[in-house]
Amino acid sequence: MNRQQIEIADTAPSEPRLTDYDRAHLTTYIRLLDAAADNADWEEAASLILGMDAKSEPDRARRAYDSHLARAQWMMAAGYRDLLQSSKE
Repeated sequence: MNRQQIEIADTAPSEPRLTDYDRAHLTTYIRLLDAAADNADWEEAASLILGMDAKSEPDRARRAYDSHLARAQWMMAAGYRDLLQSSKE
């Protein structure tokens, strides 16, 4: 199966509302939440999920991992409401 690689920003959005970026990265967020629940190593998650090399760019990869995981957690706590609301429109 040839899956199209989705572009990952260095930092996830921080707006207090759902963004187009969030909608495009829902699968990424779910995969990060699963990895965190499994206590996966952040470097492995950054590589496999975000497509970033934590060995050659540790600061960038860590920033991306932390911000995307935080955004995924925000989606679980609050952002899902926007997603549900937009699906009703």
